[in-house]
Amino acid sequence: MKIDPDEMADDFLEFASSQRLSILLKLLEKQYTVSKIARELDATIPEVFRNCERLSKAGLIEKGQDGSYALTIYGRTVCEQFPYFAFMSKERRYFKTHDLGDLPAKFIQRLGALESAQHVTGFVKVMELCNEIYKNSNQFIYNILSEIWYNQDIIDTIVDKLDRNVVIRSVFSESAIIPKERKKVIEKIDFKKYIQKGTLERKMKKIGTSIILNEKEACIMFPTNDGAADLREMFYSDEPVFHEWCHDFFKFCWENSGVFREDKLRNN
Repeated sequence: MKIDPDEMADDFLEFASSQRLSILLKLLEKQYTVSKIARELDATIPEVFRNCERLSKAGLIEKGQDGSYALTIYGRTVCEQFPYFAFMSKERRYFKTHDLGDLPAKFIQRLGALESAQHVTGFVKVMELCNEIYKNSNQFIYNILSEIWYNQDIIDTIVDKLDRNVVIRSVFSESAIIPKERKKVIEKIDFKKYIQKGTLERKMKKIGTSIILNEKEACIMFPTNDGAADLREMFYSDEPVFHEWCHDFFKFCWENSGVFREDKLRNN
């Protein structure tokens, strides 16, 4: 990747001001005059005018014939990337101990879609929310699972959804560890009938990032720095942009996964 550091440094200098950033974010909503921006930001007209002139000189905004400022195409495109930096900045402590795992570059570049997510902590809360996603499904449940867990509540929910013809697709990690009781559960419930019916589909892939989503909401769990699954923290949201990111990532993994092999799963 060839990048001109001097040229980029000039642009980043314009962002190194909370007021200039605030002006850009305001103009992302609609056009504003200097006086209206000043009132919105509780700032003086001279300082807002000075910063608008700087942003205009940098090619980020432009002044119209009516005296109001608007973002240029360049400025709007840059502002659309702010959620990426906002998410990574807000979660910088989390990412000291967690990794982006197997994310392709095209999904890393879209991480701003996760900015609205609720950061859920605690194993019990995470499991409860995962089960709620299962329960709230009416059309499908898609899973990418780096670790497999079971409790009676989740099993009952899954069976109920399968009986209601909710499609469940799961991508299991090739190194997933499974509970010892899984074999008994499978034999008792007879998942084979759902597989034959086509409502239960499974694949396998080397993965690190876990995702669970239905048609309305989603959650994502990143691995720790050593690649281990972490079921103690997750990001959850029902915002469309977050859901779209998770759905796209699942689709990518599903299309690039191999045949499910029971013999690859390891007992804990």
